[in-house]
Amino acid sequence: MLRNLPVVPPDFVGRREELACLHAALREQHVVTLTGTGGVGKSRLALQAADLVLGSGGRGVAWADLWPLRDDRLLVASVADAVDFADHTTDGALDSLVDWLADRDVLLVLDSCEHLVGPCRRLVARLVLACPRLTVLATSREPLGVPGEHVVAVGPLPPATDALEMFRLRAAAAGTPLSAPADMVTAARLCQRLEGMPLAVELITGQLAHRTVEEVDLELGPRLDLTADGVPAGPPRHRAVRTTIGWSHELCVPAERLLWAPMSVFRDAVDARTVRTVCAGGPLPADDIDRALAGLSRKSVLSRAGDEYRMLDTVREYGAMWLDQVGESNTLSDRHARHFLELAREAKDGWLGERQAEWYGRLGRAHADLCAALDHALDDRPDTALELIGLLTFPWTCCGHLREAAVYLEDALAQSAASGPVRTRALWALGVTRVLRGEHEAARQLAEFCRRRADLHEDVDGTLHATYLLGLTHLLQGRPMAARHLVEGTLRGAGGTAFDSPGHLLCQLVKVFALTAEGLLDEARREAEELRRGCVARGEWWTRSYTDYQLALVSLFEDRAEDATAHALSMLDGKRRIGDSFGIALGLDLLASALAAQGAGERAVAAYGAGETYWSAVGHPQRGTPELGPVRERYEDTARSLLGDEAYEEALLRSSLSDPETVLRRLLDGSGRGS
Repeated sequence: MLRNLPVVPPDFVGRREELACLHAALREQHVVTLTGTGGVGKSRLALQAADLVLGSGGRGVAWADLWPLRDDRLLVASVADAVDFADHTTDGALDSLVDWLADRDVLLVLDSCEHLVGPCRRLVARLVLACPRLTVLATSREPLGVPGEHVVAVGPLPPATDALEMFRLRAAAAGTPLSAPADMVTAARLCQRLEGMPLAVELITGQLAHRTVEEVDLELGPRLDLTADGVPAGPPRHRAVRTTIGWSHELCVPAERLLWAPMSVFRDAVDARTVRTVCAGGPLPADDIDRALAGLSRKSVLSRAGDEYRMLDTVREYGAMWLDQVGESNTLSDRHARHFLELAREAKDGWLGERQAEWYGRLGRAHADLCAALDHALDDRPDTALELIGLLTFPWTCCGHLREAAVYLEDALAQSAASGPVRTRALWALGVTRVLRGEHEAARQLAEFCRRRADLHEDVDGTLHATYLLGLTHLLQGRPMAARHLVEGTLRGAGGTAFDSPGHLLCQLVKVFALTAEGLLDEARREAEELRRGCVARGEWWTRSYTDYQLALVSLFEDRAEDATAHALSMLDGKRRIGDSFGIALGLDLLASALAAQGAGERAVAAYGAGETYWSAVGHPQRGTPELGPVRERYEDTARSLLGDEAYEEALLRSSLSDPETVLRRLLDGSGRGS
């Protein structure tokens, strides 16, 4: 069951009736849209409602943040990511997503649709028409206009009750409890002037670490007087939020004001080191960044989770406005793009080291900002975009972003005039996306082209990578001898050892696969064990997990079921560490076969059922090198004979309907072993 929600803060205040009505609407309606002005609390209400749905059990919940999207180009991909669909298909993106969600009982939350109302309308209309068990909860400043849409207008908190309670709780959290009756009277007057707007209350109470309630009232009260001269035009609720944001900005110390606008360039949470790299400069020295971050967090301009900071959406709009007014938007976007390009370069350089799994995690957490960097670079510096997406494609294809990688690659290749290794790398990366989508002939042609270009430019790394891709296409098309001869020749020409570069290692891995497929099992085992030892010594997981895959296959071919099980479990552990859904699907198939060979029928079927779920999550039927197919079929029959047809089907259905991550965790830790 999907459990994809942001962390739910424990301090939700009020809205009991709204929550009850919303909870009922989500049981009865297919599309529910929360509308209201910025800062009124739509997202917080949606998060609370989604958490209630998840807590009641029986339904999956997925949350898609849409505000980081500049346009609708990656809208479907963002939703696919939210529902754990790592699309490897060649079909249209929306068609594939519909197929994945068709029979699933899921609440899908689309947060911040207002800048994509038309595309969201079309997406939601298609989804709910084709997916009868799907419910969509959207937040937007206006309705989507979907037929049958149930619109819930979200108003401010009642000033005299819930808003005042929120004020009291936030003031206490800021270290300024409202202990005197006069303080409560003043707070109530402020809440009334703020129209009960939650964001305005958050910002005001963020100032209480340095000011009394009376001082806040004296400074802000006149600005919120709707009869005063100079009050901004617009509905009172809009004015209350805008005025409070502007007042909060004025009360910031200089370093905080200087950081507020540059922070708007980030799309997601970032650590202080990233902020220093991108935002420091000119009148804002790096030494002042940490103090400014702490101050903006105390003032509720930024939210903080662990070591990372995130700017609230409505506050970000204000910062982006200032950045535009001072003419610094493009400069900050350039620095932002350069930083994330350097991050991708560091990840490539560290791929063979002990921090490999950490790099996969960092790139995953930075996904929204990497997309922002690519968007900006495509507009202004397509050569930078080409290098960046060429570096990102390999980790992205492992971690569920294959379709996004392909889209960015095609755009960057079309717009950039760069040549040499950067372009060869990008073309190679495009070939990787093709082979993982089953387009073997297209991948082969790209690999051969890249190999010729790399040889022409004496680009040894490019030649090795192209050889890996070409060898992989040979393997998948049942030509292991051709694959082995190819990589052996390239490795001899390149010289060095397996761990001299990622390209060396990838080619060596193809050789191991080819040896197994050719039936040269003793040599395959020796090569795989040597490669695995090197990976263990360096803390490398991607290649190590595939050596375990080969060792498990060899063990099955040699009727050593216990060894096969141990290697399959090790493979799954490695793939889980880096978030490789495709590799997990392969590993579960292999583990199921090994367990069946051991006579552990129930655990084997549990692995088969979870594997089917993971395979469907990449959008196509079971794949792998050709020699895996007969192994899978043989041991499926073995498992069926161990349990009997009826018990086998019941166990398979039970596993297929279970949360696949839970099943995987139980298989890895050995719980519920069964027979």
